[in-house]
Amino acid sequence: MIKCVIFDMDGTLGDTLPICIGGIRLAVQKATGELLDDSEVIKYFGASEEGIIGKLMPEHKQEGIDLYLNFYREQHKILAPRPFDGIIPLLDMLAKNGVYCAIVSGKGEKSLNISLEVMGIDKYFCIKEHGDESATGKDFFIDKVLNKLNVDKACAVYIGDAVSDIRASRKAGIAVIAAAWADSANKDALAAEKPNFLAEKVSDAQEWIARGLTA
Repeated sequence: MIKCVIFDMDGTLGDTLPICIGGIRLAVQKATGELLDDSEVIKYFGASEEGIIGKLMPEHKQEGIDLYLNFYREQHKILAPRPFDGIIPLLDMLAKNGVYCAIVSGKGEKSLNISLEVMGIDKYFCIKEHGDESATGKDFFIDKVLNKLNVDKACAVYIGDAVSDIRASRKAGIAVIAAAWADSANKDALAAEKPNFLAEKVSDAQEWIARGLTA
């Protein structure tokens, strides 16, 4: 029986990945004059935004972080004011059934809190584990969540949109739903990792979880 659902943030709860990448590129450009392409930012993913900015421009780190967070908040309100369609019904179903909801994200604490505030979904999550500058693996934070909640691994599932999310879930020993509903999701790459379930819509994930509430 599923007792805990752990969510990724970017590309899973909301369409925030383009804002992250755009914000980091803008911060680097404004602080240093250097124009990066998306791939030059993405290769550092795993670390929090603070960690990525620190690696890209160590001499302008704090300036870059401030620029990034200001951009992130303002663009979030415009480009992703709400979570993906179906997320609220899914969270409501989990709450109604007494299922713990948690977040394990590679995002920094400040940007994660901005996203939850802007989308109005902070209230659903009992534990929020954010990323760090050293790119600590998500499997570490998944274990941390389950230990805090005293939930057996067999009763937990992670939902994430990246190949790395599937691998981290496997390493942590829990089931994983590949979230393929964002435009940025690579469905073929996700399917190749053989998750427990690949969901092309949030409602598909909700149906899969619903079956696990009584199993």
